[in-house]
Amino acid sequence: MRADRRMLVLRAVIEDYIQSQEPVGSSALTKGHQLGVSSATVRNDMAALEEEGYLIQPHTSAGRIPTQKGYRYFVDRLTKRVPLSPAQRNGIDAFLSGSVSLEDVLQRSARLLAQITGQVAVVASPALSKSRLRRIELISIAKTTVLVIVITDTGRVVQHAVSLSYSNTLTEQALANLSDSLNTQCRGYTLAGVSQQMLTGSYKVTDEQTAVLLQDLSTVLSQMAEEEESGNLYMAGRSQLTHRHTVPIGELASLLDALEEQVVLMRLMTAQSELSQQHGGVSVVIGSETQTPGLMHASVVTSGYGHAKAERSTEELSEYDLNDTPIAFVGSIGPTHMDYATTMTAVRAVASYLTQFLSNSEEE
Repeated sequence: MRADRRMLVLRAVIEDYIQSQEPVGSSALTKGHQLGVSSATVRNDMAALEEEGYLIQPHTSAGRIPTQKGYRYFVDRLTKRVPLSPAQRNGIDAFLSGSVSLEDVLQRSARLLAQITGQVAVVASPALSKSRLRRIELISIAKTTVLVIVITDTGRVVQHAVSLSYSNTLTEQALANLSDSLNTQCRGYTLAGVSQQMLTGSYKVTDEQTAVLLQDLSTVLSQMAEEEESGNLYMAGRSQLTHRHTVPIGELASLLDALEEQVVLMRLMTAQSELSQQHGGVSVVIGSETQTPGLMHASVVTSGYGHAKAERSTEELSEYDLNDTPIAFVGSIGPTHMDYATTMTAVRAVASYLTQFLSNSEEE
């Protein structure tokens, strides 16, 4: 019973500190929370929590503030999700539904998330390596050149001119038929999977020229996937963070420097987005858990979006196909005293919208 009450005291300290960013004392806790015990008992519980590493007393005779261990305990047991109000949901739909392209909706999502949380929002675009084929078109543009146009399930259109080592004698109809065959065989595969299917697929290739063309196309698609292992980052909210007076100047400078290391952020948040499916759709790393020097006093909340959907049976899926993993991420970065409940809800909501946006794009 004492241990349970102690953890209720810890939760109360963290909730009050998130609201005020001021050290919390026992008297304030007994007045603001129905703990059912005296101020002296709460003071003893806080001392015990400090000994156990959940709280720290920044100054003698001052109240206490949470440590990273305290925040981790709090977040892991944060069962109370703050639901978005109907007005907030309608606001999200209205703000994002005006998007005219995937790039536009990602930029809008970053701005919206930054506005909701008051923190830095980061949204990644889907990389070609994680996108799936919706359609491929082959067009002859010269005697030794075929233009390959790839349309992915995320709505991206990528084209590449394939230089042939011979004079192309395939007719437009022959290329159209080959395109149709590839679309039938490879729709729903990643580009690496399409590349492999071009080499091993059950095509009725009756001439050497078509066989060589497929080999060339396979090489091009494989290179396209390898060259873009990660997507672009859309970021918003840095100016809002600099105007917050609750973040010490030194910590703020380190955080802003870390935000410039986009490769590091991409690696961290991609890994966390994949783990988020094991934690109710959102993952939280705090301070040293980020393994990033500039984020030692920050927390990163991440969710994946656009989960890959297999369009083929289990028997047809190859090692190049994606399972139920996100194709990109959305996240929020802020001080460790962030409002975790609100931030987690907002990140999850925006990720859900983006997943639905991509799903609707696939059906068009």
